Amino acid sequence: MTTVTFHSAGGRIDGFQAHGHSGYAEEGSDIVCAAVSAAVGVVECTINEVLGLGASVKIRQRDASISLKIPQGFSEANEYVCENLLTGLMVYLQSMAEDYPDNLIVLMDDEDEGEDDSSQHP
Repeated sequence: MTTVTFHSAGGRIDGFQAHGHSGYAEEGSDIVCAAVSAAVGVVECTINEVLGLGASVKIRQRDASISLKIPQGFSEANEYVCENLLTGLMVYLQSMAEDYPDNLIVLMDDEDEGEDDSSQHP
């Protein structure tokens, strides 16, 4: 199963971590994994390559994970754009999780409420 956890602090989504294989189909034929990877890739490229904002990205092949963390100190306009990109990604993945509940789970980790307070969003 693929798990995507969105992180928030200060009332804004400031990153995510996606890890695991969805298990929908064999590698190379897994439409769930491909859709998640494509969506995450578009958001990461938009933030870093198009906007040039320098979000921290970590990719680990061994456990099929990618994480993205938005740095603090952006202009209000750039924070707004990043927040909307990450919210759009979350809404898209939540919709996918409804269609593929055995293969994808989307969580929200609100750091303002404590690090152990994670909840699943349908």
